[in-house]
Amino acid sequence: MTDNNHPITPPPDLIEDWVEIAKPLPQRPPNPGELAALAARWGADQELEACCEWIYKLMDRGLEWSMDLRAARRPRPPSLKEQALGALYAIATGADDTREFHQDLETIKQALESLPD
Repeated sequence: MTDNNHPITPPPDLIEDWVEIAKPLPQRPPNPGELAALAARWGADQELEACCEWIYKLMDRGLEWSMDLRAARRPRPPSLKEQALGALYAIATGADDTREFHQDLETIKQALESLPD
């Protein structure tokens, strides 16, 4: 049962886009798991933005708190530099096993290769 009057209801054109994204091949039906993930992410993002807007309007420090909430709930992935620094720390403290050691060396190598000459 679909309630199209709910405040978090995706528009029909967005649903059509999701159906196309969830098709592994044109002749196959959409993957229900992929559709569910896309819809859940979209709904969660809508709810987060509504909460941030509410905090922003209601609180004295609303902008700061809404930015903190957004950062906590949708953290950005660490940059290559941050990954390399973490890898270096792990190597320096001996926290790595053999597999992690090689992965960490590769991360540091990628970070160094990305630097301009």
